[in-house]
Amino acid sequence: MSVLNLHHLRLFRAVARKGTLTGAARELNLSQSALSTQIKALEASLGHDLFERRGRGLVLSEAGRIALDHAEAIFRTADDLTATLRNTGNVRRALRVGALATLSRNFQLRFLMPLAGRSDVEVILRSGSQADLLRALEALSLDVVLTNLVPGRDAASPYLVHALSEQPVSLVGPPEFAGRALADLLASEPLILPTPEAALRASFDVLTGRLGVVPRIAAEADDMAMLRLLAREKVGLAVLAPIVVRDELAAGTLAELHRLEGISERFFAVTLHRRFPNPLVGEVLAAFALEGK
Repeated sequence: MSVLNLHHLRLFRAVARKGTLTGAARELNLSQSALSTQIKALEASLGHDLFERRGRGLVLSEAGRIALDHAEAIFRTADDLTATLRNTGNVRRALRVGALATLSRNFQLRFLMPLAGRSDVEVILRSGSQADLLRALEALSLDVVLTNLVPGRDAASPYLVHALSEQPVSLVGPPEFAGRALADLLASEPLILPTPEAALRASFDVLTGRLGVVPRIAAEADDMAMLRLLAREKVGLAVLAPIVVRDELAAGTLAELHRLEGISERFFAVTLHRRFPNPLVGEVLAAFALEGK
């Protein structure tokens, strides 16, 4: 039985992350031919091809994905060992979280609160588009993705979609508008709305159609942070989940004028089927579930 060469495994991980021999060789300060030779040696040792060539790049084969999963676990354990011996047990573990760039910052903070203040945890938060975040999740660069968009799934999908929360959606605006009928406000006041691509907007359009109202649109945004800022600046009445403007509601600068019945905003955590999942993911999901009860 051949002995696994950890140096080869580290080089393999670098190629998997870069996606090309050229990029990995440059990062590792090796010649491309030397790197290629050592990757082939690892493949020979494992008895499987670890990469498939796609155009000018390399993508992991099924065996390569398994190998990378194990490699990440091996080097994470090595890091923990080093940290344990150097810091007498004060091991810091990392949780890599991807969040949709347009997602409510308040919701992101609420998700991460179970880990707040823990000396043994480092949270690395990255924002981006859904497609970019899911690619990073599949490449094992992220442990979990927070989103309000359910990724497309089929029988071969690698994703696990965890429903975290379903938040009510309200018409929010300055307190002086309180007491007026919903249909009156929707028909007469400028509105701040999610863009037409959002599922929330589709539900809102159904509501206005049922009420026979043609809304006056002051602004549209696909970013919850921008919806919040526009509402704070009183550009119009905003259609959003109250959690987005939680601080403004608590301070009384904005008020929940009407709960929009039948309309809600759903939030999800997306993970992968992994043989060695980051245990922090399970911890935060469990803590979030308990907090929501």
